[in-house]
Amino acid sequence: MEMTVVGMISGTSYDAIDAAVADLSLDGDTVQLRPRGLHSGVIPDAVRARIAACLPPGETTIEEVCRLDTELGQLFGGVAVDAIAALAPGGADLVVSHGQTFFHWVQGDRCLGTLQLAAPAWIAEATGTMVVSDLRSRDVVRGGQGAPLASTLDALLLLGEHDVTRGSLNLGGIANITVRDGSGAIVAYDIGPASALMDASVSELTGGRERMDTDGARAARGTVDAGALERLLDEGYYRLPPPKSTGKELFTATYVRERLGDGGPEGDDLLATLTELTAWLVVDAIDAHGLNELVVAGGGVRNPTLMGRIQALAPAVTIRRLEEFGLPAQAKEAYMFALLGYLSVHGLEGTIASATGARRGSILGSLTPGERPITLPPPAPTPVRRLRILT
Repeated sequence: MEMTVVGMISGTSYDAIDAAVADLSLDGDTVQLRPRGLHSGVIPDAVRARIAACLPPGETTIEEVCRLDTELGQLFGGVAVDAIAALAPGGADLVVSHGQTFFHWVQGDRCLGTLQLAAPAWIAEATGTMVVSDLRSRDVVRGGQGAPLASTLDALLLLGEHDVTRGSLNLGGIANITVRDGSGAIVAYDIGPASALMDASVSELTGGRERMDTDGARAARGTVDAGALERLLDEGYYRLPPPKSTGKELFTATYVRERLGDGGPEGDDLLATLTELTAWLVVDAIDAHGLNELVVAGGGVRNPTLMGRIQALAPAVTIRRLEEFGLPAQAKEAYMFALLGYLSVHGLEGTIASATGARRGSILGSLTPGERPITLPPPAPTPVRRLRILT
């Protein structure tokens, strides 16, 4: 049975809520996904400031957590309504909401908990549609990192059983990669920061007037500080073996100042150095897995300075955009959550144990009913092995 599904997420920049709408159906062991489009809604500046104040190393209160959970749920609900009106005027069958990550509790190589806010009841009430939410916790309970969940989409769409020299890279606030190892098993992990440190540094440099290094212009004007780059690369997280995950709990707004101390690069030179950091981390992963092709998605693809440095440091590697495979790079995560929710309501696992480090795969999420009682499709008779994008 075909379902119209809305996949939703607010990423590590917490500046917008993305809602991707797609029609999904099963054809044997293949999920077919027909993209309808992406709708984004801006998170108001006042709410963004409150989110930033809650994140490490900031402190917060249970009252503020409750308020933000409610207000983000209302915002997500409004964006879902607008997305359905614009892209699925006949209505949607399911909304899948990742929400906004506030904390990802990692100690060493173990993830002990994860917290995403945006109360799903508000989304269900606004849309009248069943909602799948809390998509990371079940994997964490089974010993996994709860991330990167993109590994499921990557494995089904981009990495065939014998694609041991192709990798899939997502450049969001954090960079994550999915590959196959020599035995063909899926391996996925967070490499380190992509835009997280760049965005925080631009905001600090401009007193909050700018939120990102648009088009990599600042980095392009700057000069890499080799000493500062060496200190930044001397981060214990990078030496942990996969599976592993990280976020703004480690790479906080104050991380760069704390790591570099006084006398570090400033202005455009700092942005050049942070861009070089991400490029080095990506190329280190390319070398570690012997890749000769990389499929790239996420907001980082719009940073020509970063993309240029990755290519310059790995000239023999073919870099491709996700668009070549049928999905827009900017909307990958939103479509990925639509896919995961669709798998869940069909009784199918949404994680790959070797990718997250869990004891076994998991059917993800919790269900919130819409206007009608919850009615699920019959369980899928076979596991899913591939994803086909229909145009």
